[in-house]
Amino acid sequence: MKKMLTAAVSRVLSGVTQKLASRVLVASCKYSNNATFEIKKCDLYRLEEGPPVTTVLTREDGLKYYKMMQTIRRMELKADQLYKQKFIRGFCHLCDGQEACCVGLEAGINPTDHVITSYRAHGLSYTRGLTVRSILAELTGRRAGCAKGKGGSMHMYAKNFYGGNGIVGAQGPLGAGVALACKYKGNNEVCLTLYGDGAANQGQISEAYNMAALWNLPCIFICENNRYGMGTSVERAAASTDYYKRGNFIPGLRVDGMDILCVREATKFAADYCRSGKGPILMELLTYRYHGHSMSDPGISYRTREEIQSVRSKSDPIMLLKDKMVNNQLASVEELKEIDVEVRKEIDDAAQFAMTDPEPPLEELGHHIYSSNPPFDIRGANQWIKFQSIS
Repeated sequence: MKKMLTAAVSRVLSGVTQKLASRVLVASCKYSNNATFEIKKCDLYRLEEGPPVTTVLTREDGLKYYKMMQTIRRMELKADQLYKQKFIRGFCHLCDGQEACCVGLEAGINPTDHVITSYRAHGLSYTRGLTVRSILAELTGRRAGCAKGKGGSMHMYAKNFYGGNGIVGAQGPLGAGVALACKYKGNNEVCLTLYGDGAANQGQISEAYNMAALWNLPCIFICENNRYGMGTSVERAAASTDYYKRGNFIPGLRVDGMDILCVREATKFAADYCRSGKGPILMELLTYRYHGHSMSDPGISYRTREEIQSVRSKSDPIMLLKDKMVNNQLASVEELKEIDVEVRKEIDDAAQFAMTDPEPPLEELGHHIYSSNPPFDIRGANQWIKFQSIS
């Protein structure tokens, strides 16, 4: 017994010593404050010039982007686990592999700007300011969820973030409407309207293009082209896969969506274009999702495991940023590993909370139908069941 206790104490002390040694090593390293990188040139449509082909990344921004992308990756993997354990039910669309898109877009706009997207919304929900805890709690349908446990995976909202929309392409006209509000108010804000390559063939997207161009709206239409609409490749679904040209009368650019710096610079360019009063612009982000379309899709019936592994090994957005930072003395491998440990702990704690927080009571079912309205009764599943709606 004494030997076992001694061994246990020794292991604990050894772990503490290793952590201290790692922190001393990180603290003793001399890092660069910033570094300049060449980035891939964007393909342009109806534009004489595009985003710059070089950009500066500061150490502070690099560490922030790395942590955000790693948090989204781990959060999505935890959602996968919770779904398989049946804590999460119903629709659930994960965005691991597309982290450079949501983090890069947020890095290129202001907090006061506006974002609306499709049902693959967890990453953007986080970059728009929601906590991991509130996102996972929403996925498990708990009271502390960002939509009080009523929205689930496809319906998350934050300040200046309008979801999460379950109908394919429905966010297109809504995003144009948000941009119309921005122009009406004259606040120099823009709206990012995201949709996938599958939704790009929807008629309402073309209608939104037309109204945005007609009224010169500050709307950035963003097609996240992850190469598959559900289980159908873009080549089989679209007569033209040049989605950045689909606006016809709207200028466009095609961007490497796996490189966060490319996405950031392209977003800044597009936002400046809209703010200057030139009207809407279209961005196509070339990206890739590691999971299937949703949790009901294994994702390997229409593509090979080798294809997925090839993207992981050559173009993973977190790996690309990590290599840039380490190779240019913006961070060390040990420092990034410490961030990984912190992120895993945050995700584990949030998941534990999401599994134990209580579900919303039935009497709250009718709450929050209106944002500001006197309380009123609404009918339940039959005429004898009544719920009160409170704003």
